[in-house]
Amino acid sequence: LSRLQFLLKYFLSWVLFFEAARLLFLLYNLSKSAGVPMRDKALSFVYGLRMDISVASYILAPVVLMAIAGVFLNFFGRALIYKIYTCIVLFLVLLITTADLEVYRSWGFRIDTTPLKYLSSPQEVWASISHLPLTLILVLFTLAYTGIALLFIRFIKKNINLLQDETGKLWTVGVLLLVTGFLIVPMRGGFQLTPMNQSMVYFSKQNFANVTAVNATWNFLNGLDKGAPVVNPYKYTSPANAKILVDSLYRSSDSTTSLINVEDPNVIIIIWESLTSKALDQNLEGIPILPRLNELRKEGVFFSQIYASGDRTDKGVAAVLSGYPAMNNVSVIRFPKKSSRLQTLPGFFKDRGYNTSFYYGGETEFANIKSYLLQSHYDRIIDKNDFQSRYWNSKWGAHDGVVGLRISEDLKQQKQPFFTTWLTLSSHEPFETPEPSVFNGKDHASQFANSLHYTDAMVYDFIRLCKHQPWWEKTIVVIIADHGHILLQPSDPVENFKIPMLWLGGALNASGIEVNTAASQTDLAHTLASQFNSSSKLFPFSKNILDPATLPWAFYSFNNGFGFMQDKKGFVFDNVGKQVIIEKGKTTTTDIHAGQALQQMIFQDFIEK
Repeated sequence: LSRLQFLLKYFLSWVLFFEAARLLFLLYNLSKSAGVPMRDKALSFVYGLRMDISVASYILAPVVLMAIAGVFLNFFGRALIYKIYTCIVLFLVLLITTADLEVYRSWGFRIDTTPLKYLSSPQEVWASISHLPLTLILVLFTLAYTGIALLFIRFIKKNINLLQDETGKLWTVGVLLLVTGFLIVPMRGGFQLTPMNQSMVYFSKQNFANVTAVNATWNFLNGLDKGAPVVNPYKYTSPANAKILVDSLYRSSDSTTSLINVEDPNVIIIIWESLTSKALDQNLEGIPILPRLNELRKEGVFFSQIYASGDRTDKGVAAVLSGYPAMNNVSVIRFPKKSSRLQTLPGFFKDRGYNTSFYYGGETEFANIKSYLLQSHYDRIIDKNDFQSRYWNSKWGAHDGVVGLRISEDLKQQKQPFFTTWLTLSSHEPFETPEPSVFNGKDHASQFANSLHYTDAMVYDFIRLCKHQPWWEKTIVVIIADHGHILLQPSDPVENFKIPMLWLGGALNASGIEVNTAASQTDLAHTLASQFNSSSKLFPFSKNILDPATLPWAFYSFNNGFGFMQDKKGFVFDNVGKQVIIEKGKTTTTDIHAGQALQQMIFQDFIEK
């Protein structure tokens, strides 16, 4: 028990240190907090506590192990070893904390591994920091480190006797081992499926309040583990030539076929989890997988040759809402500093006076999506935590039927015009549904098909409810997938990325139309914005599918390769083997060079954000 007292006090000391560091960050960047409500500033301490506890748990873990060793070895019961460990950790943490103050003031983002890439160029480093009062900073750092170190040393000296209790050795070891195992929970930020990330402490529409909640030490160490690439591995040609090739693909006449018959219609975007085109006309056991979506196709404008930009939800969300292409092994959403620089559809409509909302039955912290959403100008973000636990009838959260009903009820009171996004959930692995399976198979493909069949019914019910609302005649609904899926046949690197897109609603001036032009999921952003006479510069990697001058093509990335599909031909390229691994129709070297240039330019844009 006495050892637990020492560990708890030591742990709380670090938590208190991190809270004090947050106060220092606020005071140091006081000018940047202008306009941020005091309530949000105060809440940054509350929400940031979760990340502080996570870092404090990592610091505590070696101390717990030393305390266990101290049960048998007197050496680990001495104060000196704990003093040395603490002073080393404090030096590193305080160095990160101090550097973070100026990094944010100068660059506008919390410290990550970005400064490290300059260490190979000492002259540039010096040029970047020589204007700072380095002597004063060094003196203040030394004084701060000495003062805080003395406090920790005094604490250890005063409480070291708690680690020297000789009673109940086996019982003590057992308890300490349990403590060691339990530390995994606060390290991960809780019991949720998603491990700790920035989204878990983001809470406000004020981005400064969100970044204040982030623990600088955690952010830096996380960057070491998952740092954004700083070197483009896809240099197939010179930057100038790559730009020429890519620019030639984005031909435009700045005109569009209008599909909207009202001014400022409401917009609902349904991003359907894993909605693969392979399921559209496929039956299983004699039963259609997507009967209702096929029925809805007759009522709207159906885009039949759309390809997902990537293979994960976080990549798909950015592709749909920002027109930003997916990359091979990284996602822009996982880096708030970069994702904050993206134009977004909710931001576009917010600027036009729309009320914006986002709905998801799961954890928006998943894959750091929440940070992107909060920076995208959504007025309301509804997720798993906004549904009663009795509706958490899935491993991931509330099922699509529950969420769809919630949206339909909320929209009855929603002030118009509104822009609403629904990211569905139930067709995500493990493909759980709250209703009996329609298909008898127990294999993954059958379970996946059943989950699609369930969401198909729930989306149809949602559309049916919307049709009975007075605002339906002034509304357009876009149904599109976040990505395709490897399950269901045929399964190959082309068909697995093919997804449907359907526009519905009383605000459309056309129905029963199929657009069979090859296009990308990223093209929704520009295509939709063009219906509102928007400039193409808002979404530079997005094309207007309804512009008669637009070239028909789609680009997508996977693992370490890419696909480049056109109307009657296309190919899949392996970056490791530097060769085409699948060819549809007859492709040329010009096609291959265009795809390579796209990958090079997209990745370079990501690096430079």
